Amino acid sequence: MTDQSRDELKGKVLHLTDLVAYQEGTIASRMIVNRPAGNITIFAFDEGESLSEHTAPYDAVVNVLEGAAEVCVGGVTSRMVGGETIIFPANVPHAVTAISQFKMALIMIRG
Repeated sequence: MTDQSRDELKGKVLHLTDLVAYQEGTIASRMIVNRPAGNITIFAFDEGESLSEHTAPYDAVVNVLEGAAEVCVGGVTSRMVGGETIIFPANVPHAVTAISQFKMALIMIRG
């Protein structure tokens, strides 16, 4: 998505779940904010898809928009459903697995 198409979203009421569609056998994403201070990306996971364990050098906030997922942060696994939020601390290993199709907003804060 270009900066121009991201700018077209500004000032409008959005349903985040409508910004990215499920795709069979994969994870689809759409970055809606991309700034030096951080970014916001909406993800749609097909059932069983996952992001393997990794770390990031900055905090990340995950808000599950719909569906269900299993998240693992620092070796602790939790089940999350739509409406729930978790913070992935900087430099702590984390992973996400779709229990069902699910959508999430990922907000990454740099600095």
